[in-house]
Amino acid sequence: MADNTTLVALLLGLLEGLTEFIPVSSTGHLLLAGYFLGFESAGKTFEVVIQFGSILAILMVYASKLWQVFSTAHSDPASRRFILSVTIAFFPAVVIGVLAHDFIKTVLFETPTLIAVMLILGGFVLLVVDRLPLKPKFHEATEFPLGMSLIIGIVQTLAMIPGVSRSGATIVASLLLGADKRSAAEFSFFLSMPTMAGAFAYDLYQNRDVLDAGAINEIAIGFVAAFISAIFVVKWVLDYISKHGYALFGWWRIIVGSAALLGLWLVG
Repeated sequence: MADNTTLVALLLGLLEGLTEFIPVSSTGHLLLAGYFLGFESAGKTFEVVIQFGSILAILMVYASKLWQVFSTAHSDPASRRFILSVTIAFFPAVVIGVLAHDFIKTVLFETPTLIAVMLILGGFVLLVVDRLPLKPKFHEATEFPLGMSLIIGIVQTLAMIPGVSRSGATIVASLLLGADKRSAAEFSFFLSMPTMAGAFAYDLYQNRDVLDAGAINEIAIGFVAAFISAIFVVKWVLDYISKHGYALFGWWRIIVGSAALLGLWLVG
C-alpha cells in the first residue's frame, strides 16, 4: 500500500508541475486525479504544499530577471513600479484566501462535479478570448499600469474555485485589458510567485497539526516531481503561446472536464 501511495504521490507531483503554469487549473487536475485514484491527504494539504516545487522552479527560471528588478529597485523607478504592480495584484488573493480558506478547503475542494464544470466553462472562455480580434497595447509584463494590475488581481480570486485556473483567470483578464499573449502569460508567472508562496505558507500553518511522517514523505516526493516537471513547462510555454495562442489549452480543459463528468456519472 505504501508503494502504491508513493507512486500516486509521484504521479500527482508530475501532474502539478506540468499544469501549474498553463491555464488548465493544476488544482482542479490534482483534485480530480486524487478523487479517481482514491488518494486522500489530510486537509487537502498535499495538493497545496507540493506547489512549492513549482514555485522554486519558476524562481530558478526567472532568477536573473528577479535579481535585476530587486537589485535596481533603489535607483530605478520602473523596477519599483513593477514590484508595486505585482504586490497590488497579489493583495486581493490574500484577503479572499484568508477569509474563505475553510469554505474553499472543506466545500469547494470536495466537489468534483463543480471542478469538472469549471474546467469545461473555462475552456470555452479561453477559446472565445483566443479568437477575439484584440489589439494589444502592452507588450511587456513589467509595464502594466497599476490599475490594470489591481483588476487582474481581483479576477485572480475567481481561481479560489478549483477548476477555474489561477493562470487562466489572470491571462484572460490581461488579454482583455490590452496585454499581448506573451506578456499576459509572463505577468501571470510573476504573480504566481507571491500567490503560490502565500497559499503554501498559510495552508502549511493551518494544517500543521495533521501532518505526520507519512504525509511529509508523500509531500516530499510530490514536491520533487513538481519541481522538475515545472522547469520544463515554464521554459516551453511562453514560446508556444507566442506562436500558437491558447486554443490547445481550451480544448484540453473541455476534454478533461467532460471525461471527469462521465467518470463521475459512471461511478455514481
